[in-house]
Amino acid sequence: MKSDNANGHEPAEEEMRGGEAELRRHRLAKLERIRERLDEPYKYAFHRSHVIAEARRIFEGQEPQATDESPAALPAQLAGRIVARRIQGKSTFMDIRDEQARIQVFLGWKQIGDDAYEAAKDLDIGDFIGVSGMVKRTRRGEITLFAERYELLAKSLRPAAEKYHGLSNVETRYRHRYLDMVANPEVLDVFRKRVLMIQVMREWLIAQNYLEVETPMLHPIPGGATARPFITHHNTFDHDFYLRVAPELYLKKLLVGGFERVFEINRCFRNEGVDTKHNPEFTTMELYEAYQDYMGLMEETEEMLHHVIKSVVGGETFVYQERVVSIARPWKRIALFDAIRQYAGIDLESTRNREEAAKRAESIGMEVTPEMGYGKIVDEVMSACVQPHLVQPTFLYDYPIELSPLAKKKRGNDALTERFQPFIACLEVGNAFSELNDPIDQRERFEAQAALRDAGDEEAQFLDEDFVMALEVGMPPAAGLGIGLDRLAMIVTDSPSIRDVILFPQLRPE
Repeated sequence: MKSDNANGHEPAEEEMRGGEAELRRHRLAKLERIRERLDEPYKYAFHRSHVIAEARRIFEGQEPQATDESPAALPAQLAGRIVARRIQGKSTFMDIRDEQARIQVFLGWKQIGDDAYEAAKDLDIGDFIGVSGMVKRTRRGEITLFAERYELLAKSLRPAAEKYHGLSNVETRYRHRYLDMVANPEVLDVFRKRVLMIQVMREWLIAQNYLEVETPMLHPIPGGATARPFITHHNTFDHDFYLRVAPELYLKKLLVGGFERVFEINRCFRNEGVDTKHNPEFTTMELYEAYQDYMGLMEETEEMLHHVIKSVVGGETFVYQERVVSIARPWKRIALFDAIRQYAGIDLESTRNREEAAKRAESIGMEVTPEMGYGKIVDEVMSACVQPHLVQPTFLYDYPIELSPLAKKKRGNDALTERFQPFIACLEVGNAFSELNDPIDQRERFEAQAALRDAGDEEAQFLDEDFVMALEVGMPPAAGLGIGLDRLAMIVTDSPSIRDVILFPQLRPE
């Protein structure tokens, strides 16, 4: 028989009516009864002969057996969380679920004995149990484990599975992710896809002879990105450090030291606002390749992202938030200022004057604040007017020098840099450029960033003397790429918010 949610014989309905404190007292009383029977309610281990999905696969596609006593059966020891239960006199049907699948379990007093059946009344939805018996099909075709013995593995004192069934409160889902995963098993699939995505990317990079490395998380000077850092204090050194905003400068020091292809997958931290696209703690992949420029790296980026996305979604076409996206190559490429002219209807390339750029931006309804420099104005117009049109994979390239303090100047145009960003489904998923390896130019760029900081831009970069010294030792021509793995995970899982793809997103303290 197909099991369903608890009926009047099951305490879960009382739990739904009562408060959580009352529920917990009810379950604590059961816990005491279990211990009085000298049954340890929190076992050390349980040997499983199969995971549930394996047991089910043996019976998938078979015809229902004529009787429950049919010899076509599989001896099995399965374990999982009770997610549904129905009592019918001297018979109990329940569903248990492990990480990947669920199965119906039949407890009959004739099969397990009066004492064991009576003790089963102290089981609740949410408990973990181990069951030994025979897996068969019922007359109705339901794959079922007919229990010969069961044991409680872990007692649930809160109604994670039933009271929160269909959990939809967004704040609760993010703050108590374990409740979200219990009540909404499809959430596990989101994070399986995320793990697969990172695994495929790592394998692709290693196959291209990139070396995976690790660099510091605590930086004496925040660098490698235009961002506001978190500050912490080292007691032994009695010195403030910064949680890294990017691994870029350390990775480029490895190019100075002699490595030619390196990458890192790790956390970064930026003390910025929280919204559907930003989380203060996030995961990136950054790579650096010697003797390469941004156009060559653009080809590699397209190849890598195409391979990764296709491997995860199973094809070249998928849907993100009700819009069809095709990753078929080649991807569209358009210069940043051409895109602004096309989608915003203004020309920000012909003027380098901040005030004139502000007037042109304001003419299309953009709000320009006093601390915004020319580069920031360009960036805001791009975000508001261009990005919403980039549903299909697109590379924007050739950014103004004010936005790219670590990128080389564009050959033939010193006002621009050799930089590109990939966009998919209107989301910016990366940033790349021909790396600046001229130490004199780099120092001047850092000094220009310092002037922006003095003018009130808290995201402008610091002057990093050690990095400039490394460039003076000599860094080969190189190109570098950073991919925001959280945003890429949003795309491959059709998730509207970055919090949906981070297991434990940062939230305001309760």
